[in-house]
Amino acid sequence: MSIKLNTHYLEPFIRSHEYERISPEIRMADEMLRKKTGPGSDFLGWVDLPENYDKEEFARILKSAEKIRKTCDVFVVIGIGGSYLGARAVIEYLKSPNYNLLVKNAPQIYFTGNCISADALNDVIALCEGKDVCVNVISKSGTTTEPAVAFRVFRELLEKKYGKDGAKDRIFVTTDRARGTLKQFSTEAGYETFVVPDNVGGRFSVLSAVGLLPIAVAGIDIRKLMEGAASASRAYTSRNLEENDCYRYAAIRNLLYRKGKTVEILANYEPFGAMFNEWWKQLYGESEGKDGKGLYPASVIFSTDLHSLGQFIQDGNRIVFETVIDIADTKQRFAIPNDPANIDGLNFLSGKQLDDVKKTAMLGTILAHTDGGVPNMVLEVSERSEYVLGELIYFFELACAISGYILSVNPFDQPGVESYKKNMFALLGKPGYESMREELTKRLNFS
Repeated sequence: MSIKLNTHYLEPFIRSHEYERISPEIRMADEMLRKKTGPGSDFLGWVDLPENYDKEEFARILKSAEKIRKTCDVFVVIGIGGSYLGARAVIEYLKSPNYNLLVKNAPQIYFTGNCISADALNDVIALCEGKDVCVNVISKSGTTTEPAVAFRVFRELLEKKYGKDGAKDRIFVTTDRARGTLKQFSTEAGYETFVVPDNVGGRFSVLSAVGLLPIAVAGIDIRKLMEGAASASRAYTSRNLEENDCYRYAAIRNLLYRKGKTVEILANYEPFGAMFNEWWKQLYGESEGKDGKGLYPASVIFSTDLHSLGQFIQDGNRIVFETVIDIADTKQRFAIPNDPANIDGLNFLSGKQLDDVKKTAMLGTILAHTDGGVPNMVLEVSERSEYVLGELIYFFELACAISGYILSVNPFDQPGVESYKKNMFALLGKPGYESMREELTKRLNFS
């Protein structure tokens, strides 16, 4: 495998016998997952997705991606949560956070429908002015407020610009296979459609059409991405913690949680990992945060955040531990130049590779934080590539499922997410919510 879990820095915090004690829980969680006897077993399609995906649809994704790359200047992806975070994370991780400024001979990619903001929506509309546009709307039902509003706007924009027939060839829909208002509408309108699998929840869907179409439009090799994930799915099957780094990571998280470390910080030393951190936070936050349980998933980009959050991590409340992603080869090099005047006093760095300085900063930080009582483990990732990122995505998905079962929660539902939606619908006057609206209005008026 291209990923190795380094637990050397955990030795002061977890003793060897603790791994032995949690091993039966790991075996039980694995059995529930593999035999589909645990809660949420209807949403385990992601487990074998990297190998048992729809090959015909995959070919259509590649064909549509090539069409989009040739026919538009701007590709607008409409979706919220798992419907956009995975794709954006992969694009920025493998290309750049500045993808839209650097891309040539391919469309810029903008994400919308992921918030309720007139400013944000108007910005994306402005970026489309005078340009050829294609749209991918991603929604299981088609009735989720944020993406549904954005789709209304961009469907109207495309129909005004190209006419209904012209717009039809520029709208791509990822939705339910057979049900829902968006599926019915798309079929009647003649849009190209792709499937949000029934047995794959949104936060686990990046390796389905949900993520793969935008990723392919960015010029990323989705075959290699899937090959890497498939490799991980075959590798992480042993119930022995000494042989399975993925399960060992799940075990460590729970062991530290039981010691009062209730916040996990994913530390990335590359800015291109910022959106990957966001994807990871949804994956673990939405999967584990229920029934009054769960680790709070936070993230940082070092060394940037060492100058902001570093003080809290070093000396603040001892409730945190860190999982550090260390990428051995990021594919980029930059040598620090020499300054004859040595104005900044840094000539001792002259000629050194910036990446080597970053690695030294990482090691110094790990030592400082562990000395300060913050447990650290390091995920050593061999390189920045499609194949290895596929492995990393699957690593975190599988560990999340195992960790959730150890916590005795259903890692695949999200009952708490529905609460704000119901309140919002009632307050906005959606039919059927009249009595709830009256009750909420009284509460807001303090009467």
